[in-house]
Amino acid sequence: MTVGIVTDSAAALPTELAARHSIVVVPMWLTIADQSVREGERTLGELLGDERVSTSGPTPGEFEAAIRERLDQDDEVDEVLVLTIAASMSSTHEAAALAARVIGGSARVVDTSTAAGAEALVVLAAARAAERGASIDEVEAVARRVMQRVRLIATVPSLDHLVRSGRVPSIAGWAGRRLGINPLFEFAGGGVKRLRPALSPDAALDRIVGACLRSRPDGADLHVVAMHALAHDVAARLLERVTAEVEPTTSFLGEFGSVMVVHTGPGLAGLAWWWDEPTPPAG
Repeated sequence: MTVGIVTDSAAALPTELAARHSIVVVPMWLTIADQSVREGERTLGELLGDERVSTSGPTPGEFEAAIRERLDQDDEVDEVLVLTIAASMSSTHEAAALAARVIGGSARVVDTSTAAGAEALVVLAAARAAERGASIDEVEAVARRVMQRVRLIATVPSLDHLVRSGRVPSIAGWAGRRLGINPLFEFAGGGVKRLRPALSPDAALDRIVGACLRSRPDGADLHVVAMHALAHDVAARLLERVTAEVEPTTSFLGEFGSVMVVHTGPGLAGLAWWWDEPTPPAG
């Protein structure tokens, strides 16, 4: 028997990758004025032009349906691991946990403590472990190991959206505009950590690529994703610079989910990555 994987759309997992690994994705919600739509039903351009947008996580009922869908998809699947966006950022984890309690012992929920491309890398590592026939305990252990190693660093043209969302203080947004600097942040430990800003867009990209490459343990394999919000060319440059130095085991270019971009604004670009250290030989 095998383990099925369920996640939320905050992971911004490309549709083709989710399908390839039989991952069920539960959409987040956006409310525009008084109309609710699932993440992915409106383009980023539409959403960013409307300041009446708010976001929310899926309901317990939606997670319950997704878990049952994964159990029903394949006769070989008898347990499901649900991997969610950081509980500190959304009610999504709580909703998934409530659904798992309704399902019973065949469902388990893990808070990845991250989001976007970093969450996607955790989900993919878990899915690959499940495909190898790992037990749910082993799949969860793989997910938690990647959670400890994965990093996400990104840059935005301004902090205005993050200020409005309450995730950084207003004085930081004022200083950024005043000094003409490029903000950098790292998503870590379930929250947004502001990094020393860069003095130009190119310097910001240098810092992101440098952080990724300098963190490499000897002989480790790279898993990396370049993410963007209406900044495809910038993300492509980031990925090209990394892959010019090392050949990744996993790499793809994707778009940040609209729920996250509502809070960060357009122009967001960054890398999520983790290094898989080689297993020492036995004996």
